[in-house]
Amino acid sequence: MKTDSQIQQDVMDQLKWEPYLNAAQIGVAVKNGIVTLSGQVDTYSKKLIAENAAKKISGVKAIAEDIQIGVSPAYNKTDAEIAEAVLNALKWHTAVQEEKIKVKVEDGYVRLEGEVEWNFQRKNAAAAIENLAGVRSVINLITVKPKITASDIQDKINEALKRSATIDAGKITAEVIGSKAILRGKVRSFAEKEDAENAAWFAPGITAVESKIEIEVPEYSFEY
Repeated sequence: MKTDSQIQQDVMDQLKWEPYLNAAQIGVAVKNGIVTLSGQVDTYSKKLIAENAAKKISGVKAIAEDIQIGVSPAYNKTDAEIAEAVLNALKWHTAVQEEKIKVKVEDGYVRLEGEVEWNFQRKNAAAAIENLAGVRSVINLITVKPKITASDIQDKINEALKRSATIDAGKITAEVIGSKAILRGKVRSFAEKEDAENAAWFAPGITAVESKIEIEVPEYSFEY
């Protein structure tokens, strides 16, 4: 089993590996497998990149994220300028139904509302604006309206799990109740757990994913 200090070093090394991050700006603390990220970055997207980097490390059980966004005065934008940039980004993103999305900006915090048919459209709407100058955070309140039955959704999720090269589908089961997917089983890493959850989120009509997946702690044998 990895010690907290080993996990901390691995997370720090992964942050250094990310080309868009300055690892010196981000602090890493680990206790009982829970990683706390702190520090300051200049864009919301870098905050997400740091969080995703930590998720890739084996032994990480959870992430407490306390990274602040300090936008340089040179890149400061008014709420009106940010709103205009957001609307343009949504308009030109091919996987987003921008006509179904409403945008509100206050102090750099962008709020998205509306309805879409697939969760990937909901996620793409947020992803389309994460790199925009002046954006401090994205509050995604877009809802997903299902159009197929729960059993059909369940079949599609299980098929997606089997197709994935990074997931041991034999150890995971998916159950769909209404528009909520419930996942159970065991995986080898935080990243595999997230891949399984994403497979469920990508199914049409899913509006919630309840993950009961556990991360198996690998056992190591040592020779003396």
